Amino acid sequence: MILNIALASAGGGFGVLLVFVVLVLLVVFILAANIKVVQQSKAMVVERLGAFHTVWNVGLHFKVPIIERVAKVVSLKEQVVDFAPQPVITKDNVTMQIDTVLYFQITDAKLFTYGVESPMNAIENLTATTLRNIIGDLELDQSLTSRDHINTQMRAILDEATDPWGIKVNRVELKNIMPPRDIQDSMEKQMRAERERREAILQAEGQKQSQILVAEGEKQSAILRADAEKQAAVLRAEGQKQARILEAEAEAEAILKVQQATADAIRLINAAEPGDGVIKIRALEAMQKVADGKATKIIIPSELQGLAGLAASAKTVFDTPDPTPKA
Repeated sequence: MILNIALASAGGGFGVLLVFVVLVLLVVFILAANIKVVQQSKAMVVERLGAFHTVWNVGLHFKVPIIERVAKVVSLKEQVVDFAPQPVITKDNVTMQIDTVLYFQITDAKLFTYGVESPMNAIENLTATTLRNIIGDLELDQSLTSRDHINTQMRAILDEATDPWGIKVNRVELKNIMPPRDIQDSMEKQMRAERERREAILQAEGQKQSQILVAEGEKQSAILRADAEKQAAVLRAEGQKQARILEAEAEAEAILKVQQATADAIRLINAAEPGDGVIKIRALEAMQKVADGKATKIIIPSELQGLAGLAASAKTVFDTPDPTPKA
């Protein structure tokens, strides 16, 4: 009997200990489950009893069990969303498919959580509507060449419209503009014709430049040839001039030498004191030289006429054959 009471007492104490341990573990689990660590570039929207309470930013936070709950975890990084192609109609009634890329960032976690239901669907629908409104005021050519203008307009409109949702639109880009197939074919033909036109212009320009270079080369060649001929003519004239100078100098030197010889002969004759006969003989030699020329008339001084007649008589005597026959 006493043993049974002791065992019962021991069993009761073990049960109390087990319950205590379970309670402690439960408290630890609840505390651990309600300790929240908010990471960088994130925010937690906390509600208390179903109403907004606060926004937790980076750091360690404790949530009151049952009373408080984390309604939403929001990323504060810049995000990119690529919307599917949307059909739009231009001012000149051309239907195109345009898909857009949106770059946005959540700046207010509370407004993003409570501002609009399904924010991404709301942004997509707003983007499609804005795009249709802008493209509807442009013709096809304008819509194809005014991407920057369209991007700027859409960013301004979307940023203003999404501001009450805690969203800031940083950039909007038209990713693809796809006109109908027949218009694409026409555009390709036009682009091909434009490329061929530019190619023809470039070829013509190249031929023109080539002709200019050839003409310039021929011009330079003609200039060089003329310059060479001029230099050759100058050199020939210079050579002829030098030849005439040398010839004249030679003739002058010969004349000087003849005059010098004549003067020396006269000095020698004067030094020898020649007689009248020698002088007359020298005069007769001079007359002989004169007679060798082309003059048709020769005037003989009177003092030489006698000597000339004597010379002629002597020549007659010596030239007449002897009439006496030889034995």
